[in-house]
Amino acid sequence: MGLTVVGVDIGNSTTEASAAAIESDGSVRFLGAALTATTGIKGTPKNVDGVADAVTRALEAAGIPPAELDVVLLNEATPVISGLAMETITETIITESTMIGHDPRTPGGRGLGVGTTVAFDALPETDSGAEVIAVVPKGVDFEAVAAAINAATRRGVRVTGAILGNDDAVLVVNRLDTRIPVIDEVSRIDAVPLGMLAAVEVAGPGQSIRTLSNAYGLATIFSLDAAATKVVSPVARALTGNRSAVVVRTPAGDVADRTIPAGSLELTGERRRASIDVSRGAVEIMAAVERVSPLADVIGESGTNTGGMISNVRQSMADLSHHAAADVRIQDLLAVDTFVPQEVRGGVAGEVALENAVALAAMVRTKESGMRAVADAVRTRLRDSGAVRTDVEVGGVEAEMAVLGALTTPGTDQPLVVLDLGGGSTDAALIESDGTIDAVHLAGAGDLVTKLIDAELGLDNLELAEDIKRYPLGKAESFFHVRLENGTVQFFEKALPTTAFARVVALAEHGMTPIPTRHSLDRIRAVRRTAKERVFVVNALRALRAIAPAGDLRQIDFVVLLGGCALDFEIPELIADALAPFGIVCGTGNVRGTEGPRNAVASGLVAAHAQRLGAPVDA
Repeated sequence: MGLTVVGVDIGNSTTEASAAAIESDGSVRFLGAALTATTGIKGTPKNVDGVADAVTRALEAAGIPPAELDVVLLNEATPVISGLAMETITETIITESTMIGHDPRTPGGRGLGVGTTVAFDALPETDSGAEVIAVVPKGVDFEAVAAAINAATRRGVRVTGAILGNDDAVLVVNRLDTRIPVIDEVSRIDAVPLGMLAAVEVAGPGQSIRTLSNAYGLATIFSLDAAATKVVSPVARALTGNRSAVVVRTPAGDVADRTIPAGSLELTGERRRASIDVSRGAVEIMAAVERVSPLADVIGESGTNTGGMISNVRQSMADLSHHAAADVRIQDLLAVDTFVPQEVRGGVAGEVALENAVALAAMVRTKESGMRAVADAVRTRLRDSGAVRTDVEVGGVEAEMAVLGALTTPGTDQPLVVLDLGGGSTDAALIESDGTIDAVHLAGAGDLVTKLIDAELGLDNLELAEDIKRYPLGKAESFFHVRLENGTVQFFEKALPTTAFARVVALAEHGMTPIPTRHSLDRIRAVRRTAKERVFVVNALRALRAIAPAGDLRQIDFVVLLGGCALDFEIPELIADALAPFGIVCGTGNVRGTEGPRNAVASGLVAAHAQRLGAPVDA
């Protein structure tokens, strides 16, 4: 008796399903396909809703009732998170606030303390009921510090935290009647202003602070309005990833400007290590990544914008996948040179200037996959919805399944290379004539392109940036015609919307999207194409060199482009142009001759299952 199976590819952005029947005579017939948005982070139990929806739609397209479904095949979807830091190479300036970003090895206590800074010698004279943070200079014995804080507390003084010059935080906290957050090893303890509202935060071991690294947390503590919150937001970014910190709010003009550097990266490879300053630019950063390749982990400099970004990505993965932070490693890093608008200080009309910046996309993976838990959750959901006999299996590694699906593209044969262009990552896989497969997984894809466009054009609107990325441009020169970016003219019988007149517009499927900037059509087009080249072309070349025999691109004959970004109106052309000098035949895949560049992994899962059962595959 035959089997009814559905292959499901859980991607970063979309979940694809392919329904098929494996007949009793061994033939395989693909019957229906479906595409839904991925729910949750790829490879986590939150994917269940998207998987169940995709399976249901694929069965409906195939005309198969849920009760007849035998097996659902999931890809080995290891969780992947891409993060982005985009900081100017010139250092961020902070005004009207003094910030001591601190990360000692052994802070004491835990939690958040808010109060007025007071000198240690002044504790005995502090009024009862006052909320204070003690500032203790170097040279004071830890027992004396603890005794003085305990005495003040018994008098009714609320000592909410302490800042020490010595390395004594743990020793002090162990002797306190009430545990408070204490940071130590503050070398310039004399620079901490007294009589000012301050906040001290210490996180638990292996964790990072949450309130002082949140701009709105600072706004809550210091009663800031929207304008002041924007000014101090770089403080929060720079403190991200620290285990401890203190922030002191001072009157305007009382403290000179302070800079927070973009920071440096510590790259750890399987055999080599390297350190590179982000201000050196993308070319040198990627050269360092190449030197230590294959990359094992990346650490950002503590107290910098880069360090905050790296820590955020790592912590997000740990939280979402319920893994220990020690099991999370940064597997790949992509640096891109770009420009971002920066407000001119002293300007009277919001003037901005373009400054050189570096965008970083980092990708992390956990030590182990949680797909077994996803499969169990999907089985329960499907059986509750009527698929009573359905089993759910983890059918294969994503890259291998993509190759099997791509081989159903007419005109392809082994050896073959596939490039899967997704939202969060760029994947490549090579299948040799003998069937062996080599694969690589790189950070940076469609989402990074969108963010680059958004930042460089100063849009602050990711939806608009997405439209600019996906659709060609035009200029509404009258109420009845638009001049397209290729120079041709399109006329309309009905008048165009007034919001589009004399503006550059993105010609989206749902209609014209006006772009409310003063940038010209040529400028917007150049930003769009450059962003795609810096991400997709660079990653395509990186990926192909990683899997090509001896790293020689001339050893590759055929490349098939897969994934949602392979449907883009210019990305395939850009990649094909970059590969043409190497004699590589490159084009967009057409899975099973019907699905275009989509559904390759889902179809490959079905094909692999049929092969395990000894059945021939008939697309």
